[in-house]
Amino acid sequence: MAVRAVRGAVQLDQDEAGHMGLRVGELLTAVLDRNELVADDLISIWFTATPDLHSDFPAAAARGLGIVDVPLICAQELDIDGAMPRVVRILVHVETYLSRAEISHVYLGATAALRKDIAQ
Repeated sequence: MAVRAVRGAVQLDQDEAGHMGLRVGELLTAVLDRNELVADDLISIWFTATPDLHSDFPAAAARGLGIVDVPLICAQELDIDGAMPRVVRILVHVETYLSRAEISHVYLGATAALRKDIAQ
């Protein structure tokens, strides 16, 4: 078994706590499903949000999914001119038998343009 990192992102339509929870929950669920992971495989999750998001902590969505005993941390993305607005990114550290090449990184909707090299 190896420690791997899984990347992902989602763009929110609005900065509203319920919407953030829904969209980030969708992203986390997709990461778990596409990589055949369960909560026990998770080591930690790093969330970042663009500076225009401040209605809630993205990590609250993980807690809402029942991910309660995994270390989570939130940070703010750099405020870069022209960057895609209202984006939450994740970096999930997992234990898995998947090779790096088999990891499915998840970029939902418009965020697929952020990482065309690894978005699946």
